Amino acid sequence: MEAALRPCSMVLSSLPTLPFEKPILHLPFNSIPSSIFRPIRQCTARSRVFTAVSSTVSTEPINPVEPEIESHGEEEKFNWLLQWYPVMPVCDLDKRIPHAKKVMGLDVVVWWDRNENAWKVFNDMCPHRLAPLSEGRIDQWGRLQCVYHGWCFNGSGDCKFIPQAPPDGPPFHTFKKACVSVYPTTVQNDIVWFWPNTDPQYKDILTKKQPPYIPELDDPSYTRLMGNRDIPYGIKADREGGRPLEIKIEKLDQSGFIGKQEWGTNKFIPPCVFYAYGQLPPTEKTNGSASSAKTKKEAQRRMLLIFICVPVSPGYSRLIWTFPRNFGVWIDRVVPRWIFHLGQNLILDSDLYLLHVSEHKIMDIGPSNWLKACFVPTKSDACVVAFRKWLNKYAGGQVNWPTKFSSSLAPTPPREQLMDRYWSHVVNCSSCRVAIKGLNALEIVLQVVSIAAIGILAATKQSLMSVSARTALVSMAVICFAASRWLSHFIYKNFHFHDYNHALR
Repeated sequence: MEAALRPCSMVLSSLPTLPFEKPILHLPFNSIPSSIFRPIRQCTARSRVFTAVSSTVSTEPINPVEPEIESHGEEEKFNWLLQWYPVMPVCDLDKRIPHAKKVMGLDVVVWWDRNENAWKVFNDMCPHRLAPLSEGRIDQWGRLQCVYHGWCFNGSGDCKFIPQAPPDGPPFHTFKKACVSVYPTTVQNDIVWFWPNTDPQYKDILTKKQPPYIPELDDPSYTRLMGNRDIPYGIKADREGGRPLEIKIEKLDQSGFIGKQEWGTNKFIPPCVFYAYGQLPPTEKTNGSASSAKTKKEAQRRMLLIFICVPVSPGYSRLIWTFPRNFGVWIDRVVPRWIFHLGQNLILDSDLYLLHVSEHKIMDIGPSNWLKACFVPTKSDACVVAFRKWLNKYAGGQVNWPTKFSSSLAPTPPREQLMDRYWSHVVNCSSCRVAIKGLNALEIVLQVVSIAAIGILAATKQSLMSVSARTALVSMAVICFAASRWLSHFIYKNFHFHDYNHALR
């Protein structure tokens, strides 16, 4: 995945490059559900129950590239609402405040319950006047408090305090309708996952079904820096550059697919996870028994490319990525995470506009007609074709959203809004938030120093200051002002908007 490794190579220039391509996974989040799931209120914590109804599966398209192995016989259809979904990496969540997120069309609030020492995911709606709980706060007793009228809820969704209720009146806070819907939640691989169904029967779903597990993300010998970004399309891979790739699909069934090629393996675990892994070749040839230990160690070097695609709403998704490796671990401990994100966001920007437009075109032709409309004759596209076949055969050809959406995508916004980095990434990344605050402060300091130098120069009599001192002050003022302007441009280009022009690259 040569293009995907480009962000790392900006800093880790000494690291070898794997022959991986860009991520294969593309979920048609622009698709409109063929059925609408309406919530049903239950007891305990007010719950919403969604019953998945499978969509009509489109006719299997004929295409030159076919997965070599397919499962046979009648298969159970994939249920989009009976799966674990990632919300956010733990490293980008602040325990002091509630966080508003949207996953699978559901508005949820993620917050840290210090009484249970666990992350919680609630329906982002107060039962009182339907205000978003994500705009509230965590009070001194560790409860989630709605900022509108002060109702407080514990980690189980039970209402513990209603300020407007008279102390000698009925205990309104104990009523079932005063509770908040609570989603089953867990943390795995340093990512918060939730089950998008609050029916009490799924309260202990973690004991029966767990989120996809990638052991390297919990292995201390691997690096595991993560990033996330909200993007205006379903994740899709387009191949960049050109060399033949022999990819063979060895398995394709309801549980996803596995693709093999010379250097390693691609694996898709529905509904969200796609990752590639393989052995890195030795950096140099060695001779003699004295170097055998070094050669063995180099032969064990591994790197994974993990992309987790979170369906947000039609035409929008959230990408969580990480590239764990078991070599050069010290580099990630020295280089700030936001430095890596500069290059990785540039990779996303390079395709963002193209894939947004492509998403609209797919909507026009119909997602089930993708294989008929696109010409994918080479084996390099085998994983893309395999995913489309999986989607059509097992998942109804589209995401079954649990909430109602309009029948069309929103118009394409201006490029500055479409490719905005601040609201899509910076505000959701703890490292980049700190970086932009520090750089903004540095810009102000440089401007103050520049103005102060000019002020000192103007206020001091010429006879009291030597020529060399005056020259030094002028030079310092000019340099600081120029540096502040350069820094302002750097901040805007890397943290707000970078217009990627393919023709000039």
